[in-house]
Order: sequence, then structure tokens, then C-alpha cells
Amino acid sequence: MAKPVIWITGGSSGIGEAAAQKFSKEGYSIILSSRNLQELERVKASCTFPEDIRILPLDLAASSDFDQKVVTALSFFGKVDILLHNGGISQRSLIKDTQLEVDRKLMEVNYFGTVALTKALLPHFIERKQGQFGVVTSLVGKFGSPYRSSYAGAKHALHGFFDTLRAEHHQDGISVTLICPGFIRTQVSINAVTGDGSPLGEMDQAQDQGMSPEACAEGIFKALVKKKEEVYIGGKETLAVYLKRFLPGLFSKILRSAKVR
Repeated sequence: MAKPVIWITGGSSGIGEAAAQKFSKEGYSIILSSRNLQELERVKASCTFPEDIRILPLDLAASSDFDQKVVTALSFFGKVDILLHNGGISQRSLIKDTQLEVDRKLMEVNYFGTVALTKALLPHFIERKQGQFGVVTSLVGKFGSPYRSSYAGAKHALHGFFDTLRAEHHQDGISVTLICPGFIRTQVSINAVTGDGSPLGEMDQAQDQGMSPEACAEGIFKALVKKKEEVYIGGKETLAVYLKRFLPGLFSKILRSAKVR
């Protein structure tokens, strides 16, 4: 039987890199995407079965190319079974210090880029009457956090969009797994944009002490295989989802003084 095919965006580092290594070890064929071709080649070489990996450079801010990107992706293995949306950029700036152009960039990449690629691949899933979207959002897709205003806004928007997609296309055999990581030890904070759009260039203390990307990838793999609708991955910070749900006043008080950088 043909191997299952997973397309991973943001595959050149961090969670995407660890996911590529995990799914390769589990025998999947992989399409690996990000803007950085050199790093994609490095990740491919690090995987268990690099011969089953194809590289497809992709910029989430260039959505006009996505229809052709899907054509190219389907030419590799003849199908895509899972699209793991992992690409995006983070933010570390206060609302009062953040230029509107930066807010727009975060929405363009994290929300509109993801939505556009979803719409480009959706007809393939509908035609086959099967397919799965794995969407790496964040715990801040469930609650807002200081220094992450537009990042949280984009992640909240993804939850709204993909909850709707799940309902609309259940009859087409299409499933959605929303994946909400907490603090994962990656370069995400170093690459995060600040108020003027420049990169932060430093590691958050909370990020540095977070879960390893390999452990996160294990959680993602299990959630996708089980077709869970939503999963929270991380340490004790994942409890904040339930704290906000059941004790919102207490949650707000704790959040005001929490160490989030």
C-alpha cells in the first residue's frame, strides 16, 4: 500500500523539523516546506528516510502562488493525506508599541497564509473524500497573553476558521486537529517580531525552559493519528486553558503578573 503523505509547513526548524523527523521515522512520505531551502535540505538529510521526502519552498505571505504549489505537491506522491500547518511568525511587543503594519504582517502570514493554502488544497481532499488538516496554533489561540496581541489574535482566528471547516466538511471525510503548544524550546522567540517589525533576537526565559520540540512532535503525531479535534501540548502552562474556562477572574489576575518572557 502507498505510504501516507504529510505536507509540513514551517519545516526548516523547531517543531516542524522535529515533526519531519518523527513522521519519517514512522514511515510517512513527507513534503517539507518553508522559505529557507538550505535549512530544508538539512532537515531532509537528518530524517530516517530522506529518500521519501520532497522539498517545496513556500512563503506564507505569497498566497498567489498557492494553487501552483498544490499542483507541485501533488505531483510528488500523487496525493496529500495530511497538511500540517506549522509555519508562521511570533511577536514580542506591547500593543502601544506595535506599528499597525506589524499587526497586518502577523495576520497575513499566520492567518491568511494558512487559510489560503487550506483553500488551495481543499478541493483535493473533497475529491478524495478524505484528508486531515493539522493546525499548529498556540495556547494563546485559547487566551490572550501580554506581548503577543496580534499573534494571539491570528491564532484565535485560526480556531474560528477551522472549527467551521470541520463542521462544513465532515460529510466529505475531512478532519481537523487543532494543536495548541505552550512553551516549546525552539527559536520562535528569537525570530519573533517586535513593535517596529525587527526580530527580538533573544530567547525568552520561559521558552528556554519549555518542552523539547521532539516531545512536542510526539504529541502532534499521537493527536493526528487519533484524529483528535484539539490538543494542548506543553507543561503546567496548559492548565491555563481550564483556569480561564472555569475561573476567569482568577486567570486574569494571574496573567497580569505572569512571567511570559
